[in-house]
Amino acid sequence: MINTKICELLGIRYPIFQGGMAWVADAALAAAVSNAGGLGIIAAMNMNGEQLRAEIGRLREVCDKPFGVNVMLMSPHAAEVADVIVEESVPVVTTGAGNPLTYMKKWIEAGVKVIPVVASVALAQMVAKRGAAAVVAEGGESGGHIGEANTMALVPQVADGVDIPVIAAGGIADGRGYAAALMLGAEGIQMGTRFLVAKECNIHPNFKAKVLKAGDSSTMVSGRRLGHPVRSLKTPFARKFAELEKDPSVTDEQLSEFGAGALRKAVTEGDDVSGAFMCGQVAGLVKSEQSCKEILEEITAQAEKVLAGAGKYIL
Repeated sequence: MINTKICELLGIRYPIFQGGMAWVADAALAAAVSNAGGLGIIAAMNMNGEQLRAEIGRLREVCDKPFGVNVMLMSPHAAEVADVIVEESVPVVTTGAGNPLTYMKKWIEAGVKVIPVVASVALAQMVAKRGAAAVVAEGGESGGHIGEANTMALVPQVADGVDIPVIAAGGIADGRGYAAALMLGAEGIQMGTRFLVAKECNIHPNFKAKVLKAGDSSTMVSGRRLGHPVRSLKTPFARKFAELEKDPSVTDEQLSEFGAGALRKAVTEGDDVSGAFMCGQVAGLVKSEQSCKEILEEITAQAEKVLAGAGKYIL
């Protein structure tokens, strides 16, 4: 059994987070992961306060284990979502798409464990000084919005730079990646792409099918021109977006308008033409639809086997 500081800190069996993926990470998926022993996370995305409160209620109807909420700090409803997290006594908050310092003091005083997602050592050190319980160091191999550094380079530097636990994210989908993350100095991992094909994940069947068919070169990055690079599967939409951002006659406003709602269309409608199927580079390692319990048990068993056999490399 793999047991780390994260297990003790959060009261979970497996030091494995389910990523707070917008339009994907709902109460059903988060509850299934938490019930199975990991940390399930609800994506607040652009929800207002009452919408998030309802989603938390749905999770608590079927789950009494620790869970988290991911706050997208760029959301126009971030302030009211921050208040709901306090009012609902949410155990854990992860944050993305911005600097969480505005809300950290409020959350920490309420007993919420704040675990920001970071893409640099500087941001990790900043939030650690303000009381973050841990950080998720997310490399550019991940799906959705990404930073510049890759996981192999980012995780050990963040681990060296802070005195709080580090969770590795980006490019992890099996026990080999899990074991490698621990060797890089992480105390746990976060996965998104692997959970896209969980039986309890409610995305459109077409999205799941695309992930299961993906290979090592099936993703691409677009959106750098707007300052928000995104990794997704290569689809007509993704290729068209990349083409438009190279065209100087297309304004940033037009480009943003073209991309509006594309993730929702992929997740809820499986729209092959207008949908953005955000997905990590490890999609090629994801071979079957499994329950969250099966995913957690399998990846843990694989990691334990890898770690137990590591001694063969030492003479």
